[in-house]
Amino acid sequence: MSNPIADPGHGHSPAAWTAVIIMLVAFAIGTAAFFLDVPWLVWSCAALLIIGLIIGFILSRAGYGVNGPKYTPKEH
Repeated sequence: MSNPIADPGHGHSPAAWTAVIIMLVAFAIGTAAFFLDVPWLVWSCAALLIIGLIIGFILSRAGYGVNGPKYTPKEH
């Protein structure tokens, strides 16, 4: 009990949040498009999922990731 476990961050960064929000929106719209049988929108949302991943990677490399110089962690 003397040494508290250090929180590794779990991706609480602008890069991670941006990527996750983009991918969640794409997944939600893609699911609705699949249900409504709109194939071009399903494939567009699949592409948006990949774009969200790329944007997260770019932001992380630009310094907005957990260990990046532009990221400042918030106190809990």
